[in-house]
Formats: sequence, structure tokens, C-alpha cells
Amino acid sequence: MDLTPSAPPLRPPSHRVDRRAPHWWTVRALLEVGGLLLAQILALVFVGGDWLVGTLIVTAVLGAGYVVVMPRWRYRVHRWEADEHAVYTLSGWLRLEWRIAPISRIQTIDTALSPLQRLFGLATVTVTTASSAGPVRIEGLDADAAAALARRLTEITQSHPGDAT
Repeated sequence: MDLTPSAPPLRPPSHRVDRRAPHWWTVRALLEVGGLLLAQILALVFVGGDWLVGTLIVTAVLGAGYVVVMPRWRYRVHRWEADEHAVYTLSGWLRLEWRIAPISRIQTIDTALSPLQRLFGLATVTVTTASSAGPVRIEGLDADAAAALARRLTEITQSHPGDAT
């Protein structure tokens, strides 16, 4: 009799994040790049120096590329799926990360809505396991879909014996 738990099937996740996620990522990127540019402008005003002008130009060009490319690229890459065996995610834009969290290893399931996410009607579901790689995050879900996913995962984990029970 084989007592080893069956491994979840290895396959890429099938669901995309919400179509509003790229807009949220774009605004977040604009705020990040804008904050960096503001700090550099203030340094230029108060400290001066020709080298700061060059730094400001490089930041503006690279920042514009980041704001335009990153959200669209992430939307094409980001996938998620949850079934009775595991939670699957594929994320990233420069460095891709494929994660599988077996249901029996799930310890907590959290839903988070930042103020900016609430503005777009989005949420993040975080599935925590004992993995040294950290929790599995599904960002950019519709807020209602995220709540339903958290409820469903909670029900599934409660019905599966494993490390988390």
C-alpha cells in the first residue's frame, strides 16, 4: 500500500488576472517612477550638479519604458488556478516564477485590498505555506472573486488532512 500523498499535476495555471490589473499596475508604476523623479528633481534643486541632470534623464527614459511595458507584459504572463489539489501561480515580468502550493501544505489564506486596489475593484489573495520561498500571491483579482476564492480554498483545506491541520 502506497502511503505517499499524490503530487499535484504539473501544468501551467489557466486563469488570467482581472482585465483591470494592468491599469492598477500602470498607476502603481507611475507613482513609483514619479516618486523617484521627484526625489531627483529635489536633489537637483537643492544640491545641484550636472550629473544629476543626466541621472534624471536616464530615470525618465527607463521609467517611461517601465510604465509602458511592465503592466502589459505582466498581464500576458500572470496566471493562476486553484483546485482540490493545489494553488498554481505563474507571475513576474523580468523573472518568471511558477509556484505550486499543495492544498495539504496551506496554513493561512488572506485577502488584501490596498487603497489603490479598492479604487480599481481588485484584491490580492495570499496563500501561506511553510515553504522557504514564501507565500503564493495572486494579485489583480476582482475583489468579489478574491473573496470567493479565499472562501473556497478555506473549505477545501478544512476537508483535506495534511500538514496544515
